[in-house]
Amino acid sequence: MRLLTGLCDADRSLTKRAASRIPPSVGKVLSAVEEAAESSKLWCGAAAAMVWLGGWRGRKAAATGLAALAAAQLISNGVCKQAADRPRPPKEWFPHDEVDDRPDSSSFPSGHTAAAVAFTSAVAPSWPAVGAACAVPAATVALERVQSGAHYPSDVAVGAAIGLASAWLTRHAPRLILRHWR
Repeated sequence: MRLLTGLCDADRSLTKRAASRIPPSVGKVLSAVEEAAESSKLWCGAAAAMVWLGGWRGRKAAATGLAALAAAQLISNGVCKQAADRPRPPKEWFPHDEVDDRPDSSSFPSGHTAAAVAFTSAVAPSWPAVGAACAVPAATVALERVQSGAHYPSDVAVGAAIGLASAWLTRHAPRLILRHWR
């Protein structure tokens, strides 16, 4: 019980700090990146660029990234959000009006973060430079989800874990399935 109380206290403290200490100009940049990532537009655009510019490696990276993104979305939004009905952080904690634009769905986990981390983590082994480039907007999306009032830090952390697991499964599932069928 102490662990849960400590987690709730840390979530509350970190959320309030992120909301109040990020300058408005930085908040606008964070919001612009998150808006680009909305409905996975940013990641689909990155995949299209990889296909167009990257040859075989680009096509492989794009396909793996999009498959991991789809798995992360299914797990985070289709399963976890339905099972955990966690309310969003209280509006009173946020000194800006972005908090009025957040969704009504469960706060837990962050589907945006899950998708961003899944795509980035799945692309990186096939094309490390592009994976590193994708890491910047992925981290920005994760930070924005807390700063905007859409999520607690623990929602983002679990979303990131779902993204990592989805990328790992996407990259290793074909070999595991083939090994099982032999």
